[in-house]
Amino acid sequence: MSPRFLLLLGLAFASAVRGDESVSVCHGYGCLVQEDIAFTDARLTMLGNALKLAEDAASERAILAGVIGRMYAWAGEQSDIRNDRGGNYADAGIPGKMDCIDHSISTTRLLALLAARGDLRWHRVLTPESRKFLKIFAAHWSAVIAENGGDEAARFVVDSWFVDNGQPAVILPLEEWKKGAGPDV
Repeated sequence: MSPRFLLLLGLAFASAVRGDESVSVCHGYGCLVQEDIAFTDARLTMLGNALKLAEDAASERAILAGVIGRMYAWAGEQSDIRNDRGGNYADAGIPGKMDCIDHSISTTRLLALLAARGDLRWHRVLTPESRKFLKIFAAHWSAVIAENGGDEAARFVVDSWFVDNGQPAVILPLEEWKKGAGPDV
């Protein structure tokens, strides 16, 4: 084989293989600290393969809850967010604590990574939303997804704030969440 052929073959193979990806994850309350978290291609491919098992939007959301939990667990291997506990009170004063702002931004970034890799077939990623206290003050934030081709009602929060690091995210219809739905933490 000619050296030129081997070079072309090598370039073709290299372009077909995805590399590792990194995402900036927030913690410290209010996104005070941001750390780049590396996800290997092998791990991301494993998550993508899990999401490919989805047969419709509802099954994709069910799988996605666990995928987001797994991504946070892996991020906890590289940062203090391994200490994060559901809500704001169980982890007060410890390194890596995350409030809902940290979670909404970080989860949106994780979802965007999955979407950019083509792993979300049934949903698209939207900007984070808040629910209000007394219909005035933003009291809680969450990442949001919408069903592809769905109407306004087909939007869902992907809320990892409710759970300890590494646990499946809570996914609820946006309108129910805005009325206060979700685990009591």
